[in-house]
Amino acid sequence: MRLVRLLLSLALAGLLVVAVSEASETSTPAFNPSTCSASTLSAPFTGALRVSAVASYACQDGWAYLWATVGEGEHAVGVTEVEHFDSATNQWRVSSRLKVCVPGVVPEFIYRQGCFSN
Repeated sequence: MRLVRLLLSLALAGLLVVAVSEASETSTPAFNPSTCSASTLSAPFTGALRVSAVASYACQDGWAYLWATVGEGEHAVGVTEVEHFDSATNQWRVSSRLKVCVPGVVPEFIYRQGCFSN
């Protein structure tokens, strides 16, 4: 009797794992590299902190770095930002470099280019 309960419990647990993994795969669209452009990476910067120039950018596996100038004239300042792609909203979001600039969190290329500058 215990063996039957154990087998039924394991079978039910296996079905739940399969159901959860299938649901998460279908509900979150994959990162689309075509969304990686200077304008889409600049979009989160609004108000007085608008991007006025982009020096460099790149994307990899849903992560990006952006080397840009925000502001105009004497108020312009160079910035380096790390961003992640939010699949739910299909937009780039600025990430806190204090939180994501840790080896293994972002892809190595984004880590090198986005985490060691200004």
